[in-house]
Amino acid sequence: MKLTSLLAAVCLLSAPVAFAQQPAQQPAAAKPAQAGATADQGRANAAKPPPTTPGTQQLGPRELIERGAQKMLKELDANRVAYKKDPKLVGKLVDEVLLPDFDTQYAARQVLGRHWRNATPQQRERFIQAFYDALVENYGAALLEFTGDKLEILPFRGDLAAEKASVKTIVRTSNGTRVPVNYTMRKTPQGWKAWDVVIEGISYVNNFRNDFGAEIDQKGLEAVITRLEREGPPKVKKAA
Repeated sequence: MKLTSLLAAVCLLSAPVAFAQQPAQQPAAAKPAQAGATADQGRANAAKPPPTTPGTQQLGPRELIERGAQKMLKELDANRVAYKKDPKLVGKLVDEVLLPDFDTQYAARQVLGRHWRNATPQQRERFIQAFYDALVENYGAALLEFTGDKLEILPFRGDLAAEKASVKTIVRTSNGTRVPVNYTMRKTPQGWKAWDVVIEGISYVNNFRNDFGAEIDQKGLEAVITRLEREGPPKVKKAA
């Protein structure tokens, strides 16, 4: 798996976005997100039930991904220099634009698997917060290198009446390689939400569930949460 597509897709999981074509914005058109409360807000918001964004319930899976793309790309194009000077601002942008469309709690529950049942409410909240923060910190800067021509959202072929759906996209890396990146969605009371990314056939959630499960079996859940808070998540394995 190419590093560029990996970094982008991992970050897109914590903040599901597909970069649609969008005209470049003038730098003065918008102000960059403020970094002051980024970490605290990210930790607080990640552990809360996903909020409802206006119009979310009316959007299908593909439209939800495309809307996030347009909003994110517009802000990046308007303030890309500022974000490159202070990458921490990207975390704030992710919180405001993309977090509402991602089912953080459901994804964390799937990652922990059977260990979720034995976790205390405090451990669950800490795991959700630490996992989300680590992903944004480790991979958020990858978003700064993406523009509207590097990701194509394919036509949706699923059933909108179903409870689950997959939005298929193609990421083009810097050397022209086309990498399939698919977003797994679920229908919630707040509308469609993304909760997993499948990169070249590898499920992000399943990959981390295997890694965390083995580590929890060896060291215990509390030790793993503490390490995650300190070091961040393990890196996704390459495809064979």
